[in-house]
Amino acid sequence: MTTKTFTVPNISCNHCVHTVKTELGDLAGVQSVTADAETKQVTVAWDAPADWAKIEGLLKEINYAPA
Repeated sequence: MTTKTFTVPNISCNHCVHTVKTELGDLAGVQSVTADAETKQVTVAWDAPADWAKIEGLLKEINYAPA
């Protein structure tokens, strides 16, 4: 399993956190997603078929691009 923690500047509230967690959680291979509105930090753990390119692409698509 691969884990990555990163900042998402567009996270501003708990609704943003919910959106990020829900969208990433639906991606095949994603095992867990945690996000914090105060720190704007997101941690994602995944296995194949998910990879960083797919995760980053989805975040950009929903307007929560990682910094």
